[in-house]
Amino acid sequence: MLTSLQRNVLIYGLLALFAAWCVIGFHRDVSQIHMAPVLAAWPAILAATLLSLLNYALRTVRWRLYMSKLGHRLSWRFVTLTFMSGFAFTLSPGKLGEMVRARYYLPKGVALPGIAAAFFVERLLDLLAMVALAALVFAELDAYGVLLWIALGLVALCMVMLALLPWPRIAASLSAQLAGHATPPHWLQGASSLANTLVSARQFFTPGLLLAGIALGLVAWGAEAIGFKIAGDALSPVSLSWSSAAGIYAIAIIAGALSFLPGGLGSTEAVMAALLHAHGFQWPDAILLTLVCRLLTLWLAVLIGWLCVWALKAPSSP
Repeated sequence: MLTSLQRNVLIYGLLALFAAWCVIGFHRDVSQIHMAPVLAAWPAILAATLLSLLNYALRTVRWRLYMSKLGHRLSWRFVTLTFMSGFAFTLSPGKLGEMVRARYYLPKGVALPGIAAAFFVERLLDLLAMVALAALVFAELDAYGVLLWIALGLVALCMVMLALLPWPRIAASLSAQLAGHATPPHWLQGASSLANTLVSARQFFTPGLLLAGIALGLVAWGAEAIGFKIAGDALSPVSLSWSSAAGIYAIAIIAGALSFLPGGLGSTEAVMAALLHAHGFQWPDAILLTLVCRLLTLWLAVLIGWLCVWALKAPSSP
């Protein structure tokens, strides 16, 4: 068994390594950006940055709605800092590292299955929003249609499983099996945790809350897509239509998510640059816009996340 000191050294050591990885990745992307055209387009870059911040704000509102549904009325300051602290771990595979925010909620009496359920529903509705945005350009990009159908299939499968399977009975059965083992196998523990998470997730699918979650997700991610369009118009002589910009942005994000690479690094950039080139961008302009987009979305979020992690070290009100 690890002592308290050893456990703290391990946790903070891993955090330091993860932070260093973020810094290295950020430096690699920034070093490839030619600053002259970016500085010349600073009003558009500022507008895109503000739209990214709007994305974070709207998703924070949705997260607070979920916390209220769980029966916890928490302050805006606490919810904002804890929700955005998860962005520090966006580079984890599938963004699963964002679940680290649970450590702030457990002392407030919010059970882990509830946090996991809210996280699951949040990711599911984000994917649904991306599929909707990607559909705007689907007819023009048949080569990437498979990504859209895979994402749509995952959303539909999750919805059907949540609606039709008797998760309360499944969870109760798995819990009974756990109780019958002195040392239950890991797969059984994992299956029981997943079943309890899905039981909790069903409460977020009441009509009003589901519609609110979908609407907030569409507007939030649509805002970043608009920022992508604005930045693209300022950095290249090629003008994208609103639907093309939204579709390109969404398909690239879906590709990154389905790759399960940390933060979609590499896969998102490759697909986004290729789609821009297919829409008439010269390769240098396509690569520049891709890097600027990632700076204003991925890396801005990571930076804000680490600032929130630091801010949460100070006492905060419930």
